[in-house]
Amino acid sequence: MKKTLKDIDFKGKKVLVRVDFNVPLANNEVTDTTRIEAALPTIEYLIREEAQVLLISHLGRPGGQVKEELRMDPVAKELANLLGKAVLKVDDCIGEEVEKAVAGLENGEVLLLENSRFYPGEKANDPEFAKQLAALADVYVNDAFGAAHRAHATTVGVTEYLPAAAGFLLQRELNELSKVMDNPTSPFVAIMGGAKVSDKIDVIKNLMNKVDYLLLGGGIANTFLLAKGYEMGDSLVEEDKVALARSLMEESEKKSVEIVLPIDVVIANEFAADAESKIVMADQIPTGWQSLDSGGPKTIEKYSEIIKKAKTVIWNGPLGVFEFDQFAKGTDAIAKALAESNAHSVIGGGDSAAAVNKAGLTKRMSHISTGGGASLMFFEGKALPGVEALDDVESSIPENN
Repeated sequence: MKKTLKDIDFKGKKVLVRVDFNVPLANNEVTDTTRIEAALPTIEYLIREEAQVLLISHLGRPGGQVKEELRMDPVAKELANLLGKAVLKVDDCIGEEVEKAVAGLENGEVLLLENSRFYPGEKANDPEFAKQLAALADVYVNDAFGAAHRAHATTVGVTEYLPAAAGFLLQRELNELSKVMDNPTSPFVAIMGGAKVSDKIDVIKNLMNKVDYLLLGGGIANTFLLAKGYEMGDSLVEEDKVALARSLMEESEKKSVEIVLPIDVVIANEFAADAESKIVMADQIPTGWQSLDSGGPKTIEKYSEIIKKAKTVIWNGPLGVFEFDQFAKGTDAIAKALAESNAHSVIGGGDSAAAVNKAGLTKRMSHISTGGGASLMFFEGKALPGVEALDDVESSIPENN
């Protein structure tokens, strides 16, 4: 068990909180506040507990350099609106200006530090950078599940120098994902989509020991269909993964796991939103055409039937190129089937979360993860560096620095 907020007395303490404010921006405005809203329970709790709250996050991929368009100022403005109180902002993460701002903080005040990825030491998990960050605070809280799969200075490095606990968001994510992976109610269904088998191989292997049904879509399904001997035309496939797909299908029979593949698909004559398209059986894709949506009507019917019977469902990855409306039907149908089912449904962040959001069904899912890469690593059965680095409940908390 990792330490959580309730295990620590925060009054009068400077608390460095790693949040995930990696939000989309346009014209220097935040266009989607979901990730900021997800961190509010932890921030508001620390304000009530009279802590001095220092927030740090990465934003985009500045590559270890200062990029003016990736400064945290629009985030500070949005956070202040959501909190209904002032949020101070500094133009750096470490150094004299930051130390001065931190020293001037009153209990219950919030200070947002600059984009952590302006420093090469963030991604390199540089001990010197981590030490300078840790020197600003008395306690560290990680509430950035979306970055917990990365061993960076703000997720792992600072825990070497400060007592470290999980925030409410991180705690909730771990509880929800553990529930479905450790103690699922049967029938347990996993839906795996996305472009490449290679991205999800470890997930599929781990799930083969847990699920009753594995529904495949997208480029992953294409590779499995190729392994069955189907002609896939110009569809995205990984030829070097065909033998692996074949062995997984053989293994699934031994383990009584049903791998379910598309029956019919939506194909296009080119990869474009306005391409000519038609529905064909999955084994009848002509040369020059490509499957852009695994969800033909028969596939949708079959997958929806299985989801209807399920008690637990996890979903990671779309069934097709859902960014193009005419190839989003399969993905939309999965979202709709999950919304209508009685299953405990966990959506593994990233594109799946975006698809559910696009379909307007967010509130009808049991849990939507805030971290695509982190949830994927969790589904693989691997430890998350940002979680492992936190203190266990047994260890003692040092006094204020």
